[in-house]
Amino acid sequence: MPGQPVKADGARIAQPKAADETLPNADAGQPASTIFRCVALCSFYIVISAGLIEFNKHLMHKDRFPFAVAMTTGHMAMTCVLCNLLYWAKPSLYPSMAQTEGQHLRLLQWFVPLGCLFAVGLSCSNKAYLYCSVAFLQFMKESNVAFVFAMGSFVGLQQCTRSRLFILLWIVIGASIAVQGQVDFLWLGFGIQVISQVAECSKTVLGEMIMKGSLKLDPLTYTRFMAPMGLCVLLLATATTWEHEILVRFQEYWHLLLPNACLAFVLNVTVAMIIKECSGLTFMLTGLLKDMIIVVASAVFFGEVVVKQQYLGFIVCIGGILFWSHMRTNPDSMSVKGLQMALGESKADTGEFAHLLSKKAHVAGP
Repeated sequence: MPGQPVKADGARIAQPKAADETLPNADAGQPASTIFRCVALCSFYIVISAGLIEFNKHLMHKDRFPFAVAMTTGHMAMTCVLCNLLYWAKPSLYPSMAQTEGQHLRLLQWFVPLGCLFAVGLSCSNKAYLYCSVAFLQFMKESNVAFVFAMGSFVGLQQCTRSRLFILLWIVIGASIAVQGQVDFLWLGFGIQVISQVAECSKTVLGEMIMKGSLKLDPLTYTRFMAPMGLCVLLLATATTWEHEILVRFQEYWHLLLPNACLAFVLNVTVAMIIKECSGLTFMLTGLLKDMIIVVASAVFFGEVVVKQQYLGFIVCIGGILFWSHMRTNPDSMSVKGLQMALGESKADTGEFAHLLSKKAHVAGP
């Protein structure tokens, strides 16, 4: 095709398809082995993510290591070191590394903004624990599905229809109910968490384009390129916020900080694997299940205050996300058609089902 990117050897680079051409059927008609692999990955993600959240909360206590940027820098440094050690020990774990040769400029165009988003998302997420409870932060994260969908629509990865907007509004309302029910609400913590979520969602959309688009990187190769970019930004942030107390506390708690950083490496690779191997829908539902487990565990085992209004908002979020997943996997069901009819949505209206940006706009890359 005219205008299609060409490699140095003359071979044409495969163009990624729009998300709606691949994701709706990502969970349908798959072999049992593929389903088992996705279930295993998602279960592992829940355990690692929930464990790291509580681990971070423990370390961020004012009497231990309350330095969010420095701790995040340690996470990224460990990820960078372990990725390179694994590549040195077993290059076969990085099958797409060979195809990146001679494309350094193109990789920088993708990974520099990705690294910045990763660094901002992680540092703000850790910082938010100083001002808000774990339960409150998890309730806020329920709106991530709306952020990701809106960003995907903007870059041409998603179709923005009335029924989808209705479901996303449903989810956002549920998250808002949960946020308003927070005990000891602090605007500073809320603002930091919003910045974290916008950066995290932007990173997710960009990462999906990198691993499923024209680059088609495997999870470890993706993480190996992403980690140094994020580390550079975080080192700069650490230098500008440096306190001598950081070194003192590190010497005191290094035996906790090092395993914490190793756990962060495992989580980074696991998230990349889920985005690559499973559908976006599967990842969202996994995150929802993880949030429920964290909220219950925080209330039962750690004494976090969870009021009835937050439970109500969380239930509303659950209903909205489950219906959204049902709409994606069963678009011809009676409930979905009934909603579309009530909203006046018609498949005959091709303009509504068109992407906000053309396919060429979102596959061209930075």
